[in-house]
Amino acid sequence: MAKLSQKKPKKERDRIGLILYLLYVFFLGLSIVFVVRIIGIQWFWEVDSDLKPYFLPSSIRSVIEPERGAIIGCDGQILALSTPMYQLYMDCTVRKDYFRKHEKADSLERAWKAKARVFAEVFAEEAGGNADEWYGQIEKGRQNGVKYLRLGGQIDRGSLNNLEEKTFLKEGPFKSGIITTRKDTRQYPFGSLARRTIGYVKDNSNSNGNNHIGLEGKYDYVLHGKEGEVWLRPTDNKERIQNYDSTYVKPENGMDVRTTLDITLQDITDKALRRQIEENNAIEMGCAVIMEVETGAIRAMVNLVRDPADSSLNETYNMAIGLSSEPGSVFKATTLMTALEDGCIKSLDDVIPTNNGIIPGYPPDDHVRGMKEISILKGFEISSNYVFRYLAVNNYKDDPKKFIDKLYMYKLGQAFDFDLEGLQEPFLPSPDSPGWSATDLGSIGMGYSIQETPLHILTFYNAIANKGKMMKPYLVESIEKNGTVKKKLGPSVLNASICSRATADTLLRAMKAVTSEGTATRLKGAKLQVAGKTGTSRQVLSQEEIDRYGMSTPYVTKDGSYHNLATFVGFFPADAPKYSAIICLKSGLIRGSLYGGVLPAAAIREIVDKIYALDSEWNQPLERAGSVPVMTMDRKVENKSTEGNPTVPDVTGLGLMDALYLIENNGLKCSYSGTGHVTSQSPKGGERTARGTTVNIVLR
Repeated sequence: MAKLSQKKPKKERDRIGLILYLLYVFFLGLSIVFVVRIIGIQWFWEVDSDLKPYFLPSSIRSVIEPERGAIIGCDGQILALSTPMYQLYMDCTVRKDYFRKHEKADSLERAWKAKARVFAEVFAEEAGGNADEWYGQIEKGRQNGVKYLRLGGQIDRGSLNNLEEKTFLKEGPFKSGIITTRKDTRQYPFGSLARRTIGYVKDNSNSNGNNHIGLEGKYDYVLHGKEGEVWLRPTDNKERIQNYDSTYVKPENGMDVRTTLDITLQDITDKALRRQIEENNAIEMGCAVIMEVETGAIRAMVNLVRDPADSSLNETYNMAIGLSSEPGSVFKATTLMTALEDGCIKSLDDVIPTNNGIIPGYPPDDHVRGMKEISILKGFEISSNYVFRYLAVNNYKDDPKKFIDKLYMYKLGQAFDFDLEGLQEPFLPSPDSPGWSATDLGSIGMGYSIQETPLHILTFYNAIANKGKMMKPYLVESIEKNGTVKKKLGPSVLNASICSRATADTLLRAMKAVTSEGTATRLKGAKLQVAGKTGTSRQVLSQEEIDRYGMSTPYVTKDGSYHNLATFVGFFPADAPKYSAIICLKSGLIRGSLYGGVLPAAAIREIVDKIYALDSEWNQPLERAGSVPVMTMDRKVENKSTEGNPTVPDVTGLGLMDALYLIENNGLKCSYSGTGHVTSQSPKGGERTARGTTVNIVLR
């Protein structure tokens, strides 16, 4: 019985094994048939033309770029905006096969070429070039079967409208062969003005990198907007159309950034700085910043760099925030403030012995040679190195950290948050560090052995003008959407009080003496009294210069050449400051002199005088006389009359900024199209019209 029970399970296992084997063979055969079928479909099967669209690949995702937000000046002027531009391509093979099969092939082909000829003529009018050459390219492309012939550069919407109205472009791409692509192009109506400050982003994408510069780069996350998406379905004629069964996400356009920049002040400052650099070929770069005292709002920021190839001046580097260097004598105001606040001196009339300008360990100061004593005020007027070495060394040699800590309180020891990337970190040596030298204290007292940016120096002087209240410099007032403020930024305080009002008033007295009796007497006759300080410092040689020319000292090459940094910083009107300003000019390698009281002071005076002429707060006598001087932007025009209808100025040949200024300064409005220079205007120059009339100008 045991043997029988063992045989039965074995038979059962054999039967199951046979079934599994047969199943294996079946599915293997089925798989082979399936693979062969797939290969057959892939290589040999042709879908019926009526069914073809249903067998095409599934939809693909296409990104819809949002419209980039605008950058706006403080007065509402557009500084950067995106406008649609159009690129045209031609499929030169369009309908060629159809014509060939038609009984009237020759006449159809001639008719198409006649339309192409008309298109070439209109295209030449709108986009430039020669009509015969455009038609020749189209004809050659048709002969050679070119499917994507690029037609010139981008054109605006007006030119595209004319082409659609006058040519077979309106018949669509399947008859004309013209394919139109749109791309939003960034426009800067005021050209190169404030270009490094406004900045750029090479494409309207969310990626960051070295191509994100200035306000465009810093606020790209605001300006860019949010991308949308659409799903496209391929068709049997190689086109793609929207798949309406898929989700459509509308793009969210970028928001606008309203800045503190005043384009009129920017233009005034640009011209003043440019004039000084152009008149001295030794200068390789310069910067100028105008700041509103009460708020810290930056009304103008100019950075000009000389191109060594052709000596042209361009905004290719932001010197105002990017150059951290030894500032020289403009730093003496910090030493004076610290000595006053700590009670080391009682007043500017205090006197100190001169010792023939000698302090052990430092070079002698010829400014005081022959004097027995000198007042603090006189020392500030003539910018005596001896006086400020003395104040630092004599009062803080036993506790230099006390002096350095004060500089940190003045926010001169660290970078602060700013609306542009790239604000350099200042450098202040620490008495606790191994690198501290016995001569550092005296050097710092006169503006050496430290590194500061022009913006840091201006921020300090702005606090003096503001009675000790230090405002943070800023460039962005608000983030806006369709004219509605979404986020208010505005003024903020870095330090509520860096000094007492009495100390600020004492420094004001010293700075007024500089411009009336001291190193900046070029400002003595300015329309508004300016208080300020000059500075001249040598700059450390680069390693490349040392390798090329050899080094006598860290500042001087073996042949006696050096870089000078000439600076003027101050504010105006002196007794009721509205604006603070800094001008810095950096020379190439020279052997001569470049002083803060000469070219920088001259630039400041030009700026002050032009601002005075524009601001009714300061020029009431001129207004009462019935005529206000017009800033002509280097173009002579008649002063506008306050009586009767204004005369339309002739702005043909001018750039947009100059044209806008002249038109609006005459009580008129302006509407413009295109870029470049004014080619036509309506009403014409010389005509009288009602105040508030819109003058339409076309630029090319």
